[in-house]
Amino acid sequence: MSAQTEPAARHATPKGGPGRAGRRGGEGGVLNVFSHGVLVIWGLLVTMPLLWAVVSSFKDDAEIFSSPWSLPSVLHPDNWVRAWEKANMGEYFLNSLIVVGGSLIGTMVLGSMAAYVLARFDFPGNRFVYFLFVGGMGFPVILALVPLFFVMKNMALLDTYHGLIGVYIAYSLPFTVFFLSGFFKTLPTSVAEAALIDGASHTRTFFQVMLPMAKPGLISVGIFNFLGQWNQYLLPTVLNVGDPHKKMLTQGLVALAVSQGYKGDWSGLFAGLTIAMLPVLAAYIIFQRQVVAGLTAGALK
Repeated sequence: MSAQTEPAARHATPKGGPGRAGRRGGEGGVLNVFSHGVLVIWGLLVTMPLLWAVVSSFKDDAEIFSSPWSLPSVLHPDNWVRAWEKANMGEYFLNSLIVVGGSLIGTMVLGSMAAYVLARFDFPGNRFVYFLFVGGMGFPVILALVPLFFVMKNMALLDTYHGLIGVYIAYSLPFTVFFLSGFFKTLPTSVAEAALIDGASHTRTFFQVMLPMAKPGLISVGIFNFLGQWNQYLLPTVLNVGDPHKKMLTQGLVALAVSQGYKGDWSGLFAGLTIAMLPVLAAYIIFQRQVVAGLTAGALK
């Protein structure tokens, strides 16, 4: 090869090579910038109202209206004390912790057991029972409020913690079974078979072998159930009608919004709102990695 043709050959571009790849890279870069821009805008739309509510909870009423977008000139922690004590948000907060804590434990135990059986064992009616749970996800709870009220009344379960816990468990079981049954199917069967060969019972295999392996899925569905049960308003409004000391936090927050709206105590209202949303934010911040791992585990496997 001559000296003149050698540089040309060295710098020659293969057909469909770097030129086309460069165009693809440019298109991918534009798409990434656009997608990241959309995510940033969406993140601001979600976080800004929350931050504004938290900042407003430390202002007085006059400053909320005169400088709604500025930081408080003087912090007013007494707003939180007033909402916690005078508006009974502390009592409602404790009621919600008791009910949601009990219902969450019951939902996870019963839901994981039912999902494991439906995912791992073949028996007559397996698919029928599974689709009953799936159908429960599409049944509007508002259609069951009237008969549910009379059933709870006849069983003397109105205005009780255990009555509301049972209703929350029944309300959350369809989604829990649907989610965990698909997750249990992705777990390797060889581990469970090895435990059974070693003499472990089905109960021991489930609680000591399979349940720890399903930890990412359990955390994910537990967070979703916690969010749904903590923010539940319709069921406690219908089933807690007599005893004002058994109200949930959502009921107390609505009552606070109505009463404080007439009194003009907007700072106390924002403080109560912040108290109500803090547990939800804390739970998601603590377990966000486990939630993502649980949602993607099935796809990765």
